[in-house]
Amino acid sequence: MPIEFDDNSVDVSGVDDRRGGGGGMGLGGGGVAIGGGMGVVGLVIYLLVTLLGGGGSSSSGGQLPGGDPQSGVQGGAGATGESTADLKKRCNESGALMKYTDCRLIKVFNVANTTWRDEFARRGLDFNTPRLSFFTDRTSTGCGPASADVGPFYCPPDQEIYFELGFLDELQNRFGAQGQFAQAYIAAHEYGHHLQTLLGTEPKVRSAQQRNPGQANKYSIALELQADCYAGVWSTLADKASTNGINLTKDNIAEAVRAAQAVGDDRIQKTVQGRVNPESWTHGSSAQREQWFLTGANSGDIDRCNTFG
Repeated sequence: MPIEFDDNSVDVSGVDDRRGGGGGMGLGGGGVAIGGGMGVVGLVIYLLVTLLGGGGSSSSGGQLPGGDPQSGVQGGAGATGESTADLKKRCNESGALMKYTDCRLIKVFNVANTTWRDEFARRGLDFNTPRLSFFTDRTSTGCGPASADVGPFYCPPDQEIYFELGFLDELQNRFGAQGQFAQAYIAAHEYGHHLQTLLGTEPKVRSAQQRNPGQANKYSIALELQADCYAGVWSTLADKASTNGINLTKDNIAEAVRAAQAVGDDRIQKTVQGRVNPESWTHGSSAQREQWFLTGANSGDIDRCNTFG
């Protein structure tokens, strides 16, 4: 189901396009990357060990098999790292938001920036926007090196959201996270981790994990479920926004719910390895992820997103 935006213009000023540039695998890193909307830590292990024999990448460069014009970057457009001017030109062409995944994700990012800036201002809180980065194969971050297998993630020291578009193929084709608003949910989840950095939640959780390693997974699940809840809040606030918002339908929300279910730790484990091990969960079950996304969407209130209670 297409996303209907209030304004189809795309602002690329907050985007780092590293595709085709290698990005390096720099050493070190001053923080911990926060897993993406698909149970990324567990999924990476399953993909590497079970699907790929311990190595390699499932990336296909951002284009879905069959060249679906509503889902993938067509004809390799943008795959070699466009200039900002070229990216802006392409993403502001007529129909670009339907045709190009990267342009659509940038637009979702634009709407999130406006939505959360307004909400933080209403609450009297300081706000700064993150950055959005696209990469292929591997890149360097403030959290250390990252490969395409990691999938979408947020790095707190950089305050940047990283996307390897090819990873969306696996989510859609193998795990059923299909549809344009499913992609928007994943982006909004990663943006939710930025809110946790701004609100001081993320460093508190990391400290708690260090103090009590036996509860590390429990804290991780709470952090991820809160990001799901924030994604739900965003969907409602953006839908109600007077400018630069989105116009959501029940079908859009249903896509997000199906995506939340698809990336539950139990669903991923069952699909990939045929068994479920709750002790290894880091993101929460399908039911939990659906529950917290809908809690946010139904309330439109970040105060309802206390997953640590």
